[in-house]
Formats: sequence, structure tokens, C-alpha cells
Amino acid sequence: MTPRHAVIVGAGPGLGEALARRFLNGGAKVSLIARAEDRLATMATELRSDYQKPVAWRAADAGQPDALTATIAELSAEQGAPDVLIYNAAVLRSQMPLELAPETLLAETRVNLVGALAAAQAVAPAMVAAGRGTILFTGGGLALEPYPEWTSLAIGKAGLRSLSFSLYKDLSPKGVHVAVIAVCGLVAAGGLFDPDDIAEEYWRLSVAPEGRADRERIIQPAGSDPFYNDPERRHRETTVPPMHLKEGA
Repeated sequence: MTPRHAVIVGAGPGLGEALARRFLNGGAKVSLIARAEDRLATMATELRSDYQKPVAWRAADAGQPDALTATIAELSAEQGAPDVLIYNAAVLRSQMPLELAPETLLAETRVNLVGALAAAQAVAPAMVAAGRGTILFTGGGLALEPYPEWTSLAIGKAGLRSLSFSLYKDLSPKGVHVAVIAVCGLVAAGGLFDPDDIAEEYWRLSVAPEGRADRERIIQPAGSDPFYNDPERRHRETTVPPMHLKEGA
């Protein structure tokens, strides 16, 4: 399946922009959603200039499900029903669990998890009706092994992983592939987690997913630090390496 229209929620610099460029390179229309209106408008203008292809955008808060749903509907009316949804939005904020206010956790979970559900619900019916489509969620290593400094984000990524698996089981028989991509490191150009390389995996999953084997893709290149969320090794004694790592990594 060659994607025709990809909606990217959380289309910021780095991975978000790399995803937009990869799908434009593949011939798809691209729609961008993020909160920062000025930055989003600049990105869209640059992409249109570079590719001479349709790039739509709307500023919206992924933590406001009704607004996000309405925004996706507007972009669908403008560019056609999306056959690819990428949910790349998250609140990246460090705080220890006993210092994390419940109200803060609720607010951040609306972005880290609830917005993903709302976005999937917005696009899935048309995908099911067409018998084709891809929904991709940006996960992370914190879903596999959480660290207390990142309690809220870890909860969100773990929930996102579970949501993705549930959606996969529900939608896969209907022709819609769902996957979560666990990026287990810090995304930076030219490094082991180069955004262009990661974007290539999203493209592959949207074009030719390998069924159940591709419901979760863990990106952990050889030589990368599996404990990147704990660079000072404060939690070495209480950390269990995830299943994709060998003991003692």
C-alpha cells in the first residue's frame, strides 16, 4: 500500500519534520498538527517550497480530544481521508513520583495517551470502510522499563503501548495495521537515533507491515545505551533490562 495522506500529530522539529519529509518523498499528502502555530506555519511553508506538494496544517492541542477530533476532520475535508495517522505528541517533563501532583498527571496523560485514542477514533472508521490504513504511535523505552524521574511520561508510554496492542487486535482483521514504535534513545541528527533513519521505519510500517511481528518495533541500535534514561546509573540495582536486551547490557 502506498500512502496517499498522512496526518502527523505532534509535528515538531526533529522526528516530526523527518516524518513529514519521508512521506512527502513517498508521494503522500501530509497534514501537520501541533500546538506551536508560528513554528508549524514555518515548517509547512518550507515543506511546500521544498517538495511542491500539498502540506496542510492546523494548530491544535493534542490534550483536548474534542478539538483534536475536529481538527482531523477539517484536514480530512481539505486533503481527503487519511490512510496514515502518526501520533507523535508527548509531554516531556521530568518529575519524581512522590512530587507529581495528581492533577499534573491527569493533564499530561491527556496528551501522552488520551489524545492518541481520540486521534485513532477519528480516522479508524474511514480506514475500516476502505479496508486499508495504518495507525502508528511513537512509544519509547520508558514503556519497557520506567524510571522515577520520568514517572508521568513512563505511565503515558506504557498506556500507549497497551492501547496500540488493543487497537491492533481490533483493527488488523479489518485491514488496518496498528503499531507502536519504541524509540529507545535520544533522537538527534547524525547519531544512532537519527530522525531520518527512524522515519524510514515508519514509512516501511505504512507500506509493508509484517503482520503481528510489526505490531511493535523497538529501535535500539547496536552501541546505544539501554539505560539512557538513567545516565548516572542511579537505579542500576533496581532495573531489569527489557526483554529485547540481554542481561547485563
